[in-house]
This record gives sequence, C-alpha cells and structure tokens, in this order.
Amino acid sequence: MVNGVESVIPVEIAMSSFRTSNFDKEINEAKLRLNLDLFDERRERAEVRRAAYKHQVAKYYNLRVKHRSFLPGDLVLGKVPLSTKELNVGKLGPTWEGSYKVVKVYRLRMYWLEDMSRKALSHPWNAEH
Repeated sequence: MVNGVESVIPVEIAMSSFRTSNFDKEINEAKLRLNLDLFDERRERAEVRRAAYKHQVAKYYNLRVKHRSFLPGDLVLGKVPLSTKELNVGKLGPTWEGSYKVVKVYRLRMYWLEDMSRKALSHPWNAEH
C-alpha cells in the first residue's frame, strides 16, 4: 500500500520478454560493428539520392524558364545584390535597379552594361542571376 492505494507491478518487470531473454551481447556488438562499417556506404547512397533529387528539381525548374537574350542597345534592369541593398528598407525594398544599356555581348547570357550616364559597369552582368 502506498498512500492508501494499492500498487500494481507491471507484467514487464515480472516476466521477461522475447527480446531480453534472447539477447546476446557478442552478437549485438558484432551487429553494431557491421553497422559502423556500412555507415560510409549508406552515406554515399544518401548522397546519390540527394544529387538525383537536386537534378530532378533543377530539370523541372529549367523546363519552365523563359531564356531571354539581349542585343547591344537594349535597356535592362539589374537585380540588386544583397551587399548593396539598403539595410533599413527590409523586404519591401526594390529588388531591381537600373536602367542599364547593353553595350556588348560578352558570351551567352553575359553582357557588358553601362548606366544612363554612359558609365560602364566594372564587370560583365550575368543574365541568369
């Protein structure tokens, strides 16, 4: 009796289970060592699955992208990089800046730009970003 209430011992304590009665410490340690040996292989399989999933998502996204190419003389907007964004405007700040004029096509989807005051940008602009 505990505080006027009878206590009941659970059956699990009084009777052993199949798992506890058939437990062998040596077999358990061997299986643990095998799991550790196979850990790198499981990690590699997970990496392959992750890469396949990433490829599948990229393929799905790229099917729906409308690629645009620009010619010299076209006006474009440039995406504002995080490093030059104003800190106090938050998420409602502008994400595009410009107008920029395409001066020269550097290579596929890479362009040299100049602003409206004819000042050239210091690096080629990548149309994919």
